[in-house]
Amino acid sequence: MSTDPDTILLEAEESMSKACEYLTKELRGIRTGRASPSIVEFIKVDYYGSPTDLKSLAGISVPEPSQLLIKPFDAGALQEIKKAIEASGLGLVPVIEAKQIRLNIPTPSKDRRKQLAHQVKKHGEEQKIAIRNSRRDANKHSDSLAKQDGTHFSEDDVKQLKEEIQELVKKYESKIDKMVEEKTREVLEV
Repeated sequence: MSTDPDTILLEAEESMSKACEYLTKELRGIRTGRASPSIVEFIKVDYYGSPTDLKSLAGISVPEPSQLLIKPFDAGALQEIKKAIEASGLGLVPVIEAKQIRLNIPTPSKDRRKQLAHQVKKHGEEQKIAIRNSRRDANKHSDSLAKQDGTHFSEDDVKQLKEEIQELVKKYESKIDKMVEEKTREVLEV
């Protein structure tokens, strides 16, 4: 249980910051019309029995705006990487050339881009809800400050704390809005 305003604020900010970090990860996996290593870098590859991020097993480059080139550090992992890409649900067709894999990234159709933009907004809204939940919890802790034994906090202290919590909410919600706006623009771009 938080017992002072600084701890309550710190915990609230930490929680809100985590919501933004989570959104960053979620948005990274959403395809745009342009090839980007982030589309595939977190695909899990079965590497000698342990699921490993693709970026740990291969160099991923962008030779052309609509292509990715994956060069495994260990040529023995080539087939497993191909299998993982096919199973990823991204709808990409890996083509093995010598000791590397070439991926053509098709430009999503207009309808698909709209769906993806909707998905981006949905992820943003989910994290805004997480931020508002952090505010609710922090406000609950704030209210308990006035009732706790020992150190006494006045109603003005509690009111001030709640205002600071609300400022955090505004700060992090605007961060999320900006992230959603940028990703939506990327997704809709042809």
